[in-house]
Amino acid sequence: MSLSDEIAERLLTAIINGDFPAGSMLPPEGELAERYAASRLTVREAVKVLRAQNVVRIHRGRGTYVNPPDRWTALEPVIRAAAGASRSGGVVSERLIEARRMIEIGAVELAAVRRSKEDLEQLRSLLDDMRDAAAAQDTDLFVSADIAFHDCVMRAAGNAFIPLLFEPFGRLLEEGRRETSAVPAIRENAIAHHALILEALITGDARQARQAMDAHMAQTVDDLRVHVLSAPNVADPESSHGSV
Repeated sequence: MSLSDEIAERLLTAIINGDFPAGSMLPPEGELAERYAASRLTVREAVKVLRAQNVVRIHRGRGTYVNPPDRWTALEPVIRAAAGASRSGGVVSERLIEARRMIEIGAVELAAVRRSKEDLEQLRSLLDDMRDAAAAQDTDLFVSADIAFHDCVMRAAGNAFIPLLFEPFGRLLEEGRRETSAVPAIRENAIAHHALILEALITGDARQARQAMDAHMAQTVDDLRVHVLSAPNVADPESSHGSV
């Protein structure tokens, strides 16, 4: 990584952390150069990197201004901003579920007619892992098995592009699952819905599979609102791993 790229990363981090909020003007080049112990030329190149991603915009004669994240055009900065926002509210979590719903309902419909015997065996094993983790109150194991179950469904759809759609969101998915899966009632609901999804995939009924995944996504949103967003403390006191 070049020095200008490194400065761009540090500047992006400062923007995401709120040092330079959306709509604000970045300090002059000289001040940024002093802040990051770099030359003005290096700072100028770093700002160009962020400008190419539409993180900032330049008004000649006025200065460089920070754009809101919904105008950024590069995926990595958007994901980093979303990860930061998810720690302070549930809006990002709900938006992520919306995106999952759009993709996973279609994926499970394809998986119902394309899944292999090996896919079904893996899904059964992962569902057993979820049950074992819930019984052991092991949130980490539960989250791993849950994510792996959905990943298996997407791969069973037989379309190489589908699993790749969510690959950049791995960190957000894990954080969101950890937040909700720390609640025993949510674990129970998840197991029940995953069992219905597996049943539909076993029978090869695409319509049933679609309905089962849709119901699971709806339940996930409801659980998030009832057990997490409205609760003053979502930590599971019985979990050996706690929650994030």
